[in-house]
Amino acid sequence: MHVAFFLLLGGALARFLLRHPGETRTPWIIALSVVLAVLYAVPSAGAVRGHAGLSGREPARDRPRDRLPAVPGLGWLAAVVAVWMVLVLLAPSFAWCAVPLFYTGLRMLPTRAALVLVVVLTVFVVAAQLRLAGGFDPNLLLAPPAVAAIATAVFLQMERQTARQRALIDDLIRTRRELAAAERRAGTLAERQRLSMEIHDTLAQGLSSQQMLLQAADRVWESDPGKARAHVRTAEAVTEHNLDEARRFVHDLGPADLARGTALDQALRALARRESGERLTVRVHVDDAGRVPHVPDRVRSALLRIAQGALANVREHSGARTATLTLTLLDDQVVLDVADDGRGFTPGEPPAASPGARGHGMPAMHARASQLGGTLTVESAPAEGTVLSAAIPLESPR
Repeated sequence: MHVAFFLLLGGALARFLLRHPGETRTPWIIALSVVLAVLYAVPSAGAVRGHAGLSGREPARDRPRDRLPAVPGLGWLAAVVAVWMVLVLLAPSFAWCAVPLFYTGLRMLPTRAALVLVVVLTVFVVAAQLRLAGGFDPNLLLAPPAVAAIATAVFLQMERQTARQRALIDDLIRTRRELAAAERRAGTLAERQRLSMEIHDTLAQGLSSQQMLLQAADRVWESDPGKARAHVRTAEAVTEHNLDEARRFVHDLGPADLARGTALDQALRALARRESGERLTVRVHVDDAGRVPHVPDRVRSALLRIAQGALANVREHSGARTATLTLTLLDDQVVLDVADDGRGFTPGEPPAASPGARGHGMPAMHARASQLGGTLTVESAPAEGTVLSAAIPLESPR
């Protein structure tokens, strides 16, 4: 629009000089043209502030349409319009410089004030064109208002579209921030749940085993010192393993039994040895042991944690004498069954918990299986023992 203004101003001055050489008003026309060009090219500081919304230095949404700009900006605009009007009165050929001035006024002024300015400029353009024609011409009477109406409508429509786009962008940014905050909250909750499951399956279960062993040692300390010392040694072994779990927990939250590439069946046998004792014997059976090393790490870790949680429930709640861990590898999934010969319970009703139990084991096992797309089922009946089965799909071969 600035380029168009200077082209129209230069064209009007050239036209006047070619058609009216040597007239007394020529120096005035030249001088006023130079003044108008300088005014338009070097606006005042107030005019620059008025244009800031369009140049990106001030968001348009922060520039209310019903607030007048700074007085220096209005003075600059008034000076430009006044010089242009004098030029039009002296030489009607300068009339079409009004088109860029339409946009300048629409850009700087509130809508109503800008429309008044457009009407005034249009009247001057119509009068100048009729004067050039030397008589009445309907085309010259209607064309300038049509051009002004089109220019104004285009500008206002662009501003409305810009405002809608800006509002949409603001909504998208706000939605993105809310989504990011929700994802952070969900991630925090998921991590908290994961940590709680890890603590329950490692440190809490180890401490529970130590407590039971030390209590058993205390009961037979006087009557059978040898058995008491055996309980203490077992508690010491559990403590050592629990310390390894704690260190592994701090390092990368992986099961200590699976460290250094230990296979899942070996980890299950190590777990069975630790859980076996005077009151409970744990056996391990593995089908198709040759495929065990190919079980993905995440599946190995989840199944070992599920086995730990299941055996903890067996030890604390079932009163069982024996428990069996059965690992079965199928074509598309791996299944871990934990069966015991304990007192059992009615499905749908939680088993009787020991004092201080919090009931976190089953939800944690369900969560571990579901996170990998697997399922966890429990079959039991009073006096018939319990079978817990965890089935986790294997990744498709690539």
